[in-house]
Amino acid sequence: MRRQARKHAIPWLLAGAWLVLLLLHEAAFLRLGFVERLDAALYDLSLKSSAPRGADDRITILDIDEASLKAVGRWPWSRDKMAALVDKLYNDYGIAAMGFDVIFAEPDISSGIATLDQLAKKELSADPQFLKRYAHLRPALDYDGHFAETLGGKTLALGYYFITPGLPAGVTGALPPPNLPASALGEYGGRLVEAIGYGGNLKPFQDAAGIAGYFSVLPDADGTMRKVHLLTRYQDGLYEAFSAATLRAAMGGEPLAAGVEETNLLGRSYRQPWAEVAGIRVNLNGDGSAWVPYRAGAPFPYVSAKDVFAGKTGKDVLENRVVLVGSTAPGLADLRVTPFSSAFPGVEIHAHMIAGMLDGDTGFTPPWARDAILALTLLAGLLLAIALPLIGPVYGLGLTVLLLGGMAAGQYAAWQQHWVLPVAGPLVTVIGLYLLSTAYGFLAETRNKRQITRLFGQYVPPELADEMSRDPTHYSMEGQSREMTVLFSDIRGFTNFSEKLPPTELAEVLNSYLSTMTAIVQQNRGTIDKYIGDAVMAFWNAPLDMPNHAEAAVQTALDMQAALPALNEQFEARNWPHVKIGVGVNSGRMSVGNMGSTFRMSYTVMGDAVNLGSRLEGITKQYGVGILATQTTVDADSKHVFMKIDDVRVKGKEQPVAIYEPLGLKGAIDAAELDRARRFEQAFAAYRQQQWDEAETLLKALNTDSPRALYDIYLERIAHFRAAPPPGDWDGVFVYTTK
Repeated sequence: MRRQARKHAIPWLLAGAWLVLLLLHEAAFLRLGFVERLDAALYDLSLKSSAPRGADDRITILDIDEASLKAVGRWPWSRDKMAALVDKLYNDYGIAAMGFDVIFAEPDISSGIATLDQLAKKELSADPQFLKRYAHLRPALDYDGHFAETLGGKTLALGYYFITPGLPAGVTGALPPPNLPASALGEYGGRLVEAIGYGGNLKPFQDAAGIAGYFSVLPDADGTMRKVHLLTRYQDGLYEAFSAATLRAAMGGEPLAAGVEETNLLGRSYRQPWAEVAGIRVNLNGDGSAWVPYRAGAPFPYVSAKDVFAGKTGKDVLENRVVLVGSTAPGLADLRVTPFSSAFPGVEIHAHMIAGMLDGDTGFTPPWARDAILALTLLAGLLLAIALPLIGPVYGLGLTVLLLGGMAAGQYAAWQQHWVLPVAGPLVTVIGLYLLSTAYGFLAETRNKRQITRLFGQYVPPELADEMSRDPTHYSMEGQSREMTVLFSDIRGFTNFSEKLPPTELAEVLNSYLSTMTAIVQQNRGTIDKYIGDAVMAFWNAPLDMPNHAEAAVQTALDMQAALPALNEQFEARNWPHVKIGVGVNSGRMSVGNMGSTFRMSYTVMGDAVNLGSRLEGITKQYGVGILATQTTVDADSKHVFMKIDDVRVKGKEQPVAIYEPLGLKGAIDAAELDRARRFEQAFAAYRQQQWDEAETLLKALNTDSPRALYDIYLERIAHFRAAPPPGDWDGVFVYTTK
C-alpha cells in the first residue's frame, strides 16, 4: 500500500494542484481568464445551436441607411421631416409602436426661426406689419414644437444613453422620471451598473413622449454583446433599458415593476431579482442584466426610411408592428460584436431583446449557480484525481467521458429552463485532470516519439512523424543517396503581385497560400524542404520509404493546381490579386540528409536532379502550362496520363530532357481532352520532322477547338523556322540559356 502511494504521489500532487486552482476560481478568490473565455465560447455555441430560425412578424427596423441620407439629406434630418415620418408610420402604415435608437439632443434651427426671433425682438420690433405676419408664420417654422406635438399621445419610446464609470462624466438633455426607486431591488440595487452621467433628448420631446429608455449596451470582457442590463441605477432611481421602454409603450405603457424573490434550497436562502415589463416577468442576473436570446438568420425585416417617405414600402411590413428606428449608414451605424456577427447593428440587439421578452425566453444565471458549480467541481475533481492513477488510461477515459456526458446533459436541461450556467470550470477540471494523468503516465513511453517529432516534425505531417516514432531506429538524418522525386512550385509574377499589396496583407496572402499548398503536400505524404519566399520545395521517399514517390509528387502538383480556384475566390473576396503557379517535378538520384553549417542545419536534398526540378518550374510559364515533369518521372508513374510538351536543354545541362504535362489520373480524363493530347503529339511529331504545314494545320485546329498559349508558341516557332530554316543537324531540341 505504501509502495502504491509512493508510485502515485506525483500524479495525485499534480491533480490536487489543478483541482485547487479551479476551486479558487469558482470560489471567486482567483480569476482564470481562459476559463471565463471558455464559458463565453460555450455560451455562444449553445446559443447558436439552439437559436430559433424564421421571420418575426412583430418587429421591423426602420433603417436610416445610406440611400435614405442621399434621398432625404444628411443626418440629423429637420424635425419637420421627422414629424412627417412619424405621422406617416402611424397614420398611413398603422404601426403598433415605435422606438428611436437615436437622440434628439439639439434644437433644430434649420427653418431660420432663431434669426427671425432675433429680428422680431430687435431691429423690426417697431414694425407692426412684420410682427403680425411673423406671429402667423412662426408656428409653421417651429419644427421642434411641431415634432414634440407629433410625439405626444403616440405609443412610442425615445432613446438616450447613460455614461458609465471609466468615461468622462457629463449631463445633456433631459431624462425621463426614474421608473423605480433604487430601493426597489433591496441589496441588489447596489449591484447594478451605476451611471455617472447621461445624454438625453430635448426636454419638450421627452415631456411629449413620456416613455424613454437607455440604449447603452455594455459588452462582456471580450467585447461581445451577450447581455442587456434591463435596469441601471442613477442617483436614487432605477431606469429601464430601451428595449423594455419600447415594449412597455407597445403594450399600453403599464408601469415597470421589479423586486426580489427569496427561495430556500438545501438549507440555504437564495434571492432572485426580477423585473416585470408590460406584465411579462423577466428574471435578472445579480447586476440587473438578462441574456439576449438572439435568433438565427435575419428574423427582423429592414425597411429603408427613404421608401417609407416615398410610400414604396408594403403596408404588411409595418402594420401592427413595433418599429425601431436606427441606422446602418457608414458614419452613423452603431455596429457591435455579438455571438453571431462581428458587425451587428446595435438597433437589432434591442429587437432581439424585445422578441425574447415577448416569448419569455430571456436567459439568466440563477443565484444558486455559483454554489452548484463549486460543489460539482469539487466532487468531480476529487473522484477523478483519486481514481485516474489507480484505474489506468482506458478505464480513466471511460470515467472521464461519463462525467463529461453527465455535465453536458445537465447543461442541456438547464438551457431548456433558460438557465445560463458557468460550466467551463467543471469541464476544465475534468479534462485537465485526465490530460495530466495521461500525460504523466505515458511520459516515458513517448520519449522516442518526442525525439522523432523534434527531428522530423517540421518537415513531415504529424501522422508520418507518428508512424516514424513506432520504429525510430529505422530513421536517420544522416546523409544518404536515394531515388527520389522533388517538386518546386512558385507564384508567377510574384514581384508584380507583391507590389499591389501592403506588407501586412502580403504576409496574410503568403500565409494563406503556403498553408494551402503545404497541406496538399502533407496529404500526399510529402516532406516539406523549405519555403523560398513564395516558392515551395518538397520531396518524396525520405525520410519514409515510399516506392510510389513519383506518383505522389505528380498528384500533389495536380492537387495544387486544383486548389487554386477556391483559394482565388477567397482572395477575390478580400480584393487580393489572383494567384497562378508553376510546378516542376523531377525524379532521380539525390542526396538527402541534415546539411548546413555549424550555425544552422536543415534536412534537405541536393544534386543535379534537384536542380533540374527547379529549372522545370521556371520554364512552365514559357509553355503556358501549370505543371512540367521529366521523362524519369513519367517512367516511374503508372497512374497518370502525360502529354509530351518538348525536348529541351536547360541551363547547366548538356543532355536534352523530355518534358511532359500531367493531364490527370488514368480513367478520369474525358475523351475530348485525350483527343486534344493525341492531336498535339501528332503536331509535335510533325514539327520535329520539319513538316511545317501539317504541324501548323493541326495546331490551328487545336487553337480553334480550345485555345492555349502552348499552341501559339509552336505556331510562332514554325513561322520563325519558315523564315529562317534550322540547320541540317537540327535535332528539334529547344535550348534555354537562362534559369
